[in-house]
Amino acid sequence: MTTFTAEQFLAAQKANVETLFGLTNKAFEGIEKLVELNLQVAKTSLTEAAETTQAALSVKDAQELLTLQAGLLQPAAEKAAAYSRHLYDIIAGTNAEVSKAAEATLAEGQQKVLALVDNAVKNAPAGTGSAAALVKSAVAAANNAYESVHKAAKQATEVAEANFTAMTNTAVKATQSAAKGKKAA
Repeated sequence: MTTFTAEQFLAAQKANVETLFGLTNKAFEGIEKLVELNLQVAKTSLTEAAETTQAALSVKDAQELLTLQAGLLQPAAEKAAAYSRHLYDIIAGTNAEVSKAAEATLAEGQQKVLALVDNAVKNAPAGTGSAAALVKSAVAAANNAYESVHKAAKQATEVAEANFTAMTNTAVKATQSAAKGKKAA
């Protein structure tokens, strides 16, 4: 029978704490990027609001106001799309970093489990070979199932990202077309 020594237990706990703090730091880095993005957007929006207000106050007739309004529509849609892309990039980047760390931890854990199973098989009493083979087979099946789920999740993420990009591009193009149509009228 295999037992953990106090040193092995402490080493495992230390590794878990380091992983936890590493993941927490990655999460905070993502939050910092999000706060920076939102501060930048707020500053820019305030400046643009002041400029737009000044332009609207200097309008002489309704036609000039309509032209000003049409000129604001396209940049606003493009800025919203750019913000969405930046937001998505921050979230996707943070998620990728956390996933990478989690995968590394999981791979290390899988190796430790396999080593533990191998060690238990080596020290198993005579006649328990089939039970040991069953345990190894179950561990291998669990690893294969995890890999399948991980690949499916990765593919779903790629499809969602492609759909998001296509939707954003379509929205910007539609706004550009609408703005061109108003200018032509």
